[in-house]
Amino acid sequence: MDLKIKGRTAVVTGASQGLGRAIAIALALEGVKVAAVARRLNLLESLASEIVAAGGEKPALIQADLYPEDAADRIAESALNSLGRVDILANAAGGSRPLPVNASKADWMEGLTLNFFRLRELTEALIPGMQKNGYGRVINLTGTREPRNLNAAHAAKAAVHVWSKGLSKVVAKDGVTVNCIQPGKLRSEQIDKRWPTEESRREWAKKEVPMERMGEPHELADLAVFLASPRASYITGNIIAFDGGARFFAF
Repeated sequence: MDLKIKGRTAVVTGASQGLGRAIAIALALEGVKVAAVARRLNLLESLASEIVAAGGEKPALIQADLYPEDAADRIAESALNSLGRVDILANAAGGSRPLPVNASKADWMEGLTLNFFRLRELTEALIPGMQKNGYGRVINLTGTREPRNLNAAHAAKAAVHVWSKGLSKVVAKDGVTVNCIQPGKLRSEQIDKRWPTEESRREWAKKEVPMERMGEPHELADLAVFLASPRASYITGNIIAFDGGARFFAF
């Protein structure tokens, strides 16, 4: 299937590793010009080398920390300078922030800033250009709707779900879609630290996942690329679980 995505432009945050890296690679290999955003420049350079070796165009590299107040504006400016316009935004940056009941206000603010505030600010900095051009795709990587503990990231990602739904209503008429992908347990640095052997991962998955395996980042990246394409023009305002059937509830 021709996804009709070649020549588009994309910003991918959290691109140095895990799901963000997989999405950046997948988009680049479909002919998308990518601006890859992350804190660790050495990992971004490694990403660029991998893309070029696989036959894709070298991505623009944006070394940035999401915590400073002006982070979203600076990233948006750098991306527009590098790409000329932004058609696709994949918000893949974030991180788990488990907290005790008596966690400080500062701890909560840190988790919400990383997992919601900067994501929203970056999206809102780039959306006007998408509306003007009549084409835009916003893809947010979120998290569980079935939390088993107290975690600032869970609260932040719930906010992303509701905000994304509202935003999708406002920009749909302009050719801009907004969707969330809700990953289950997919192979990553964090996962491999917690379950360091293939046997331990398989044992966990047999208990928790109907498919009896963990997912791979490239599998989710395939979904993200489809959502970023014109082929997905009628899909918006959705939360798509990508978990091998692990969710317990139908709604």
